[in-house]
Amino acid sequence: KKGGWPKGKRRRKTLRDTNAPKAPLTGYVQFLNEQREKVRSEHPELPFPEVTKILGAEWSKMSQDDKQRYLDDAERDKERYIIELENYQKTDAYKSFVKKQIERKRKSECHLQTVSGKLQVPEDDEEDLPGFNVPIFTEEFLNHNKHRETELRQLRKTATEYEEQNGMLMKHIENMKQAIEKISIETNTQRNTNGLLQQHLDSIRAVLTQGFQDLPLPQSHEVPSMESIDTYMTKLYSVILDSPQENDTLISSVRDIVSRLCFQS
Repeated sequence: KKGGWPKGKRRRKTLRDTNAPKAPLTGYVQFLNEQREKVRSEHPELPFPEVTKILGAEWSKMSQDDKQRYLDDAERDKERYIIELENYQKTDAYKSFVKKQIERKRKSECHLQTVSGKLQVPEDDEEDLPGFNVPIFTEEFLNHNKHRETELRQLRKTATEYEEQNGMLMKHIENMKQAIEKISIETNTQRNTNGLLQQHLDSIRAVLTQGFQDLPLPQSHEVPSMESIDTYMTKLYSVILDSPQENDTLISSVRDIVSRLCFQS
């Protein structure tokens, strides 16, 4: 069974505090915001994800010194946020927002109990229902809020690390593609060169076979063919080298044949 929101139920909108201070940006996000328009102007045809991919690769290649400016800005932005958040939590606007959250939660619970037929509120307990005089700044609530902020900071840090890793992986993939393409080109070039060399070698064998076809080897009387020309030439060389004085006639014949050979360039 697929997960997700149950069919037939409407998803409730999350209550958002529009008066809360703006959340801090990480160094990587500040780098993206600063460089995005520049990349988009240089590559207007690229979609947003491709622009982010390019910037992620650039960020991964940057040295720590180059990144430090953005990281310092992020640290100052985080300090700004902590101060503004502490000040905001002392305002009436924040108290009103927390009250709305509690009221909304209470109404939701009451609605569920009403639907299930289990809403039973004694008259004596009506005054105990959450109202305006709710203790907002309890120690438990403040600790919970600080814990949530710590979790959010850790999540933002983790998300930034994943974005950096994705940028590096995309760069590695691109480098691998370029290397494979280069190797393929070199392989095809080498294959073509080998083919030309083989053709040239076959041509030399054909010329030698035709030139020496009427010159049998001493003793064995072997004459060359296209298949045996390599062996024939090796044996002929050995005979001449081992007994040059005894094979003057053979040497003269070889010289005469070689002088009449015609190799195509």
